[in-house]
Parts: sequence; structure tokens; C-alpha cells
Amino acid sequence: MITKPPISICWLRRDLRLTDNAALYNALKSQYPVLLVFIFDKNILDKLQNKADARVTFIHETLSKMQQKLMENGSSLLVKYDEPMAAWNSILNDYDVKEVYTNHDYEPYATQRDSKLTTFFEAKNIAFKTFKDQVIFEKKEVVKADGKPYTVFTPYFKIWLQKLNPAAYQSYLSEQLLGHLHQTAPLNVIGLPEMGFDEVQQQFPPVDFETKLAGYEAKRDFPAMDATSYIGLHLRFGTISIRNAVQKAVVHKADKWLAELAWREFYMMILWHFPHIVDKAFKPAYDNIEWRNNAQEFEAWCKGETGYPLVDAGMRQLNQTGFMHNRIRMVVASFLCKHLLIDWRWGEAYFAAKLLDYELSSNVGGWQWACGSGNDAAPYFRVFNPALQLQKFDPKMEYVFKWAPAYQMALLPVPIVDHAFARDRVLKVFKKALA
Repeated sequence: MITKPPISICWLRRDLRLTDNAALYNALKSQYPVLLVFIFDKNILDKLQNKADARVTFIHETLSKMQQKLMENGSSLLVKYDEPMAAWNSILNDYDVKEVYTNHDYEPYATQRDSKLTTFFEAKNIAFKTFKDQVIFEKKEVVKADGKPYTVFTPYFKIWLQKLNPAAYQSYLSEQLLGHLHQTAPLNVIGLPEMGFDEVQQQFPPVDFETKLAGYEAKRDFPAMDATSYIGLHLRFGTISIRNAVQKAVVHKADKWLAELAWREFYMMILWHFPHIVDKAFKPAYDNIEWRNNAQEFEAWCKGETGYPLVDAGMRQLNQTGFMHNRIRMVVASFLCKHLLIDWRWGEAYFAAKLLDYELSSNVGGWQWACGSGNDAAPYFRVFNPALQLQKFDPKMEYVFKWAPAYQMALLPVPIVDHAFARDRVLKVFKKALA
């Protein structure tokens, strides 16, 4: 009988990096050698309609790079493609696992999964240790004096800033401890075709956000300017540490960019406290809205054929690249909900399928903000005027001409709806629903 050496496992999920990783740092300080594990979760991947999903390619590319680094240290990454419980049963058959380390995840599916696995590991007498890693402040760390969560960003951010200090974003020097890895021959990193996915030939944005910080506040609202940090994808999958991002924001005094990072945490906190917002309005009265949900108009919006230049350019940028400028996200979301009276959940689902940096909490939060049903102090009758937004933020139509060049050739589609008519209509519908 072959004796298996006792090991700890670091289960990577939304933290695909070997540097400044809380779970990995703590695992490497444990008494057992550490094996890193990643599970391509069938429960998640089976829901993806597009088998050429660039996000799956990004994860696979990232894992392959990590594997190279681990092999240099005499170790390997163990990659599974299965439902989590089945994957863990397989792992425990092959290894003598004493402890499992991982980082917190705050989405409803993840909290349910981890709750079941806590019970599972307890029954096996395996310690299951989890850590805060993808945010600076989580759960109940930024709350009102009475312990209740903030539901509006501005007062939340005020306390968030008060609590922010160098200790809150101090790095975990996990890379310095890689000598404590479990020594093993290279294990096979499962290929995309084996999981039924195609490899997507796409250039993913590099982690060069530091070069954008100086001009971010002045340029961030103008989509034709190359002022976006593109950090969302890297924060979503943890290829960069939030602590590193915050540290750089503080050093460069990039206050507006820091506020955007805090918005991300605000929405994560909201989702954790109010998980119903995934498919119901944060403000329940908004579930009474009588949406028109015209399928043809929705298709026109998806394709970027609404007759409103900024909306069409934004949707075409999304369809072609998996990215959309933040200012434009607000414009196209408001247009769908307010001008076309189409349920915000339709738009949220479309973004979820297309965005490289798709984040459940931020996506739901942003869509409900645009609709008026979410965490926003402004009243429902704010309706973005796409024409005025164009005049203000893309006056030379550089962004529009890049992504919707038909407008440059004066091939102007007829607007799908008149702005004044749409504004009047949505105010009446919303007023009736909220009466």
C-alpha cells in the first residue's frame, strides 16, 4: 500500500495569481506542502450559451501561465472539470488532504456552494479555511452605526475612506513562500475542447492601469479617449490584487478611480446583504412596472440599430470586443429601460453574456441604478437624453464613427423612438407603478 503524503490544498477561484493572494499565503504558512487546485465548474459553464466564450479562454490562458511558474518550483496545478462536490470527492480519493484554503466569494451560488462544502469537509475532518481577498472591506465591515448596511453609495464611501489605511491594503507576500509547494510531476491542464469550448483568438487588455491614473478623472467620461484602465477583467478573475490597485490609487492620488473601486465593493456588499436583487428590484415597487418588452426593439438595441449614435456605437463595441465604456454603459442601459420600456433583467442578461469583465454584483447594481429600481438616491424621472450625451461626451463623434461607421457615411437609421415621446411615456408608466 502506497502512503500518500499529507497536504494542504489552495483552491483557486476568482484569484488566479500566485502573488498577493490571501488564501495561498496562509496555505503556504501551514504545516503541510500545498497543492493548488482549480475547478472548471460545470454548474457555471453549462449555463454559457456560447461555446466560444472569451472569458473561458482567458481563464485557461491564465491557468497555463500559472502552471509554467509552478513547474519552475517543482510543483503543478491540478485542474478539474466537474461539479464541485464530484471534483472534491475525486481529489480526496487521490490525495491525503488535511486542510483546504480558499478566498471568500459573495455571490448567491458561491455562498450556497461553500456552505455545502463546509459541511462536507467537516464530515471528512478536513479544515476548510476561507479568507477575504477580492475586496478591501466586505460583508459588515462598512455599515451604519446601528449595524445595518448602507444602501446609498455616498455615505458608504465616506466610511469606506475613513477606514482605509495602509494596513487594509497591505500585500500578502505569497510568492516568497513558493518553496512550500507540494512537489509533484506536472499534471495535465485540461484543454478547452475537452470541456466542449472553442479557443477564442482575442487580445485581452494588459494590466497597465497605472499609466491611466493621472488623467483618469479628466478624461474618463469621454469614450473616444484611451483613458480607461481596463482593470475590470483582471479584478473579476483575480489576475491582479485589489490591494495592489488601491495602493496605486493612493500613491497617485487618483481619487476618482479609487471611488470606482469602492463602487465595486459597495455593490458586492449590497448583493451579499440583499441576494434577492439578482432577479428582483431592490426597491420592490419597481417590480410593478408594466414593461413593454418588445422583442424586435430589443433585437435592434442588441445589434446597435436604434438610430441613436451613442447607443448604437456602444452596443457594437460590446458585440465586437466584449467591452463597453462606462459612460456608455449608463446611456445604453437607461435607453433600454426608459426609452424602450424593456425590463432591466433583459439587458442585464445580455451584458452577462457579452462582457469580458462581467461581475454579477456590479452588473445587477448598474442596471438597477439605470432603471431607478436600485441603490440610487436620484428619483425615477432621470432619463438620459442620448443626443445630449453625444454632444457632451463625443462631440466630434470620434467614438461613434469608430464603432458605428455608417453614421460617418450619413447612412442614418431612423430613430427607433422619439426621445420626448419616450420620456413622457416612461414617466407615466413608472408613476402608475409606483403610486
